[in-house]
Amino acid sequence: MSNLTPVIKSIQDVMRQDSGVDGDAQRISQLTWLLFLKVFDALEEELEATRDHYQSPIPQDIRWRAWAANPEGLTGEALLEFVDKELFPTLKNLSADPARNPRGYVVRGVFEDAYNYMKSGHLLRQVVNKLNAIDFNRQAERHQFNDLYEKILRDLQSAGNAGEFYTPRAVTQFMVDMTNPQLGESLMDPATGTGGFLVCAIEHLRNQVNNDADQAVLQNSIRGFEKKQLPHMLCITNLLLHGIEVPSQIVHDNTLANFRQFTAADRVNVILTNPPFGGIEEPGIEAVFPADVRTKETADLFLVLIQHLLKPGGRAAVVLPDGFLFGEGVKARIKEQLLQHCNLHTIVRLPNGVFAPYTGIKTNLLFFTKGQPTQHIWYYEHPYPPGVKNYNKTKPIRIDEFDLEKAWWGNEADGFAARVENERAWKASVEQIKAANYNLDQKNPHIGEQTSHDPEVLLANYARLQAEAQALRDELKGILAHSLSAKTAASA
Repeated sequence: MSNLTPVIKSIQDVMRQDSGVDGDAQRISQLTWLLFLKVFDALEEELEATRDHYQSPIPQDIRWRAWAANPEGLTGEALLEFVDKELFPTLKNLSADPARNPRGYVVRGVFEDAYNYMKSGHLLRQVVNKLNAIDFNRQAERHQFNDLYEKILRDLQSAGNAGEFYTPRAVTQFMVDMTNPQLGESLMDPATGTGGFLVCAIEHLRNQVNNDADQAVLQNSIRGFEKKQLPHMLCITNLLLHGIEVPSQIVHDNTLANFRQFTAADRVNVILTNPPFGGIEEPGIEAVFPADVRTKETADLFLVLIQHLLKPGGRAAVVLPDGFLFGEGVKARIKEQLLQHCNLHTIVRLPNGVFAPYTGIKTNLLFFTKGQPTQHIWYYEHPYPPGVKNYNKTKPIRIDEFDLEKAWWGNEADGFAARVENERAWKASVEQIKAANYNLDQKNPHIGEQTSHDPEVLLANYARLQAEAQALRDELKGILAHSLSAKTAASA
């Protein structure tokens, strides 16, 4: 099969005929559990050929080869009954744990909240037969499918809220390059989504692998958590396609809910993540966090968690919106702790549209190292390339645009001594940040005040002004309450 794109397109066309599959997100979910079983079976064929006495965690009659590989096999009502009453119940209830049966643990985690949406067994058989045209044991075809898989992930951007699961590849690549994970270091994404950061890090680390022992180190260095079923399933399949044989350390769970369970043994060397922003956590999640940083805002809680999960000397690169930079109240306390316990050495300010169409909000890349307090923060304002006024789905940000930052970056070991200010780069001292009540939204001093009519920018400015006004009201209330208390005490 020289071109896999028509295969996937034809599968999606078949699914559109089925009355049970409603919308792109369900089509992708349906396609992904089928792909997972097909990929898993292909990898098992390799293991059976290379390892003595290999045993599958999946019962023989449930494996892909037993019910799907024969194009004249089960179809119609018989296929639907098998999938709904045998396949799914069996896989959802596999007896497995990550230590004694890690492969079974991975399979059960993938199917934990998965569903078969298709109502026509005949259409399902057509989809299965089309998938069988892909030979995952052919290395060239597997590499080609990796590219196609990236396209499937990008399609999520048009699937409503599912778009939050995709971070532009150029952004993940730049963050990995600048954090520079090394073989032997543990690496985590606590909000994995579809695994973009992990896959990018795997490709980075694979350049350091020279033998089987190195490969074993790489296999055991990748960790992650994902709360939602669809991106978790996509992430596991993505990692299998990129050579992670048993991705059992990618847990289907809400990382935030486990804050108190994480100990020093769970800490890692590198964290790369784009935590969900603009979201509110379910009631009770914030209660597991320290009282002074409790909030329901997801991105804020993740930043507290990331600091907790880093080893001393550990490095992090995190995507955060503008609202975090200038936010007050709990946000200010979180930033104060970040600057006390970590060296927030660089903030790369991205322009509008990088995450379009999911959001037009301006975003920032924060790079920090745990263990030493921040002395000053370098800012770099990423420009649009010549002739571009905004990014969009057809013209996304490209990795070569970050060549400017890479040339300027320098070395953390010498305190980035080689960095110089220019029209895009400047720095602010920690005293300056403290004086501004930990406002990290420090403007570029080399560019004059600019007026924007962008609705997202105007809304962000409105939110900032509202926060500043509320802080002033709270301060006045405190002064008044203190005055009344003193007056009451004096009269008594």
